[in-house]
Amino acid sequence: MFKPLMLAAAVALSFAATDAARAQASAPASPAKKELVARVLKLQQPGIEAMARQLAEQPARQLLQGAGQGLQRLPAERREAVARDIEADIRKYIEEATPIVRDRAVALAPSTIGPLLEERFTEDELRQVIATLESPVNRKFQAMGGDMQKAIGEKLIADTRGEVEVKIRALDQTVARRLGLTPANGAASGAKPAAAPAKKP
Repeated sequence: MFKPLMLAAAVALSFAATDAARAQASAPASPAKKELVARVLKLQQPGIEAMARQLAEQPARQLLQGAGQGLQRLPAERREAVARDIEADIRKYIEEATPIVRDRAVALAPSTIGPLLEERFTEDELRQVIATLESPVNRKFQAMGGDMQKAIGEKLIADTRGEVEVKIRALDQTVARRLGLTPANGAASGAKPAAAPAKKP
């Protein structure tokens, strides 16, 4: 979830901890250590916000999948208009819910993630984490995340589309039979493989 932090943590933890370092990690956090933790959390804020967006959008995505099945039961002449209305409702929900969840996640980070960092990292390790997160090479690598995801996502969908669509149609027909529905054109929900992931801002 917090990939930059986990990468930095792995680098920091590769150093053998001395008894003194372990004692420092378990002792009450000093003001200096709390300041270092605050810096780490600030650097991790984009990742925290991205996690919050995913949590906020998840119910909407699930609802949209269910709505896709329901649309197939509507008269053909109504489907397009109802689909547009549902999409507008989903966008409105995301626009309203995302800031609430995002702001709360950022506010909760110091009291949830902060104590974990204080407990498990020494001040020296936190400085190493910060140095890694702030390094130009790490920033360049993290900035490529969207491009890498898009590159593999497009190729993956192209390579597996045929096999996956067959399985989706079979699953769709099985579910329709269990529900006592008659699949329309061999598919009750019109489900399709997900589109390639969009590049993150």
